[in-house]
Amino acid sequence: MGFLVQLLAFILLPLLVSMSAEEINSSQPCDFLALFNFGDSNSDTGCMAAAFYPEILPYGQTFFHEPVGRASDGRLIIDFIAQHLGFPFLSAYINSIGTSYRHGANFAAGSSTIRRQNRTVFEGGSPFTFEIQTEQFNQFKQRTGKFFNKARKNSFRRHFPRPEDFAKAIYTFDIGQNDIAAAINRVGTEDSHAVISDIVDYFGKQVQYLHELGARTFWIHNSGPIGCLPVAMPVHNAMNQTPEAGYVDENGCVNYQNDMAREFNKKLKNMVVKLRAQFLDASLVYVDMFSAKYELINDANKEGFVDPSEICCGYHKDGYHLYCGNKAMINGKEIFAGSCDDPSKFISWDGVHYTEAANRWIANRMLNGSFSDPPLPITHSCSAQ
Repeated sequence: MGFLVQLLAFILLPLLVSMSAEEINSSQPCDFLALFNFGDSNSDTGCMAAAFYPEILPYGQTFFHEPVGRASDGRLIIDFIAQHLGFPFLSAYINSIGTSYRHGANFAAGSSTIRRQNRTVFEGGSPFTFEIQTEQFNQFKQRTGKFFNKARKNSFRRHFPRPEDFAKAIYTFDIGQNDIAAAINRVGTEDSHAVISDIVDYFGKQVQYLHELGARTFWIHNSGPIGCLPVAMPVHNAMNQTPEAGYVDENGCVNYQNDMAREFNKKLKNMVVKLRAQFLDASLVYVDMFSAKYELINDANKEGFVDPSEICCGYHKDGYHLYCGNKAMINGKEIFAGSCDDPSKFISWDGVHYTEAANRWIANRMLNGSFSDPPLPITHSCSAQ
């Protein structure tokens, strides 16, 4: 009898899963009224540029034809998310010129971390930690609600979300990679496993805080393969030195760095599962960006890209690192770190960030739910629970 039950379960389970997928595809999409994003430079649409120094050409050259505060030649994944959901590009929260927040706001800032770091902006740090970003959101929600009800003119209301829009918004997250990079830099001086657990705990507390503020739909990206960033690869960091066996994988990615990202991702997923059980009125979708990005890196040539270790904009040779758009004297010669002829053939824009072409490729594959848990397209992500 037990064998028959197991056999029936084995036969019917795929059918049930298939039915569930068909029901999802045929059901009505979520009626999201706004989009709020939290993150680092992977999704910063102008925060750091507005707060400190604006980007310079050739940043922004492909789509915007001018620098627009994005660490890419064009659009970021968050831009493709906004377009996919029918929203305009998100304005950075602190950008006061030419902004509209009617359909949401972007609190992401370049170099941001989940935990506070002992670094200044000039040392590659950011004052806009995840905790600060959620507090900015709290202030944004309170102040827009206060003035929205007092405003008599439509001019104000055209530029800000309605109080009821916050509960019907989708909240997206792409942060943690800089925390992992900081932990990598301190390997040997602290317990990396404990640090990663602490980082994930910090993340969970901020998600809980946003839930208290009324957020109900969460779309959470894990960390990408940090060991596959070209500036991390030995080919750009050593002079004719061959790495030891096992140091890199078949794509030239640094194994121990990717292993730390994988550990972070595993703990992040476990945290998401716990929050699902805690918040029965919320939807939390975990998105495996690591797998999506690594698939592109692994299949680069097949997908029409050059070798994933190549960098479109910048000078990274013989141990010298001159980042995109800058000039310097190297070995008695003035070098300008300009752009390649065709960014659409490159995965890496500046050695750290992705090109618009790569961002589009990744977005096209993750927005349909292929890398999500549960496997929901973003348009149906309010139905995760």
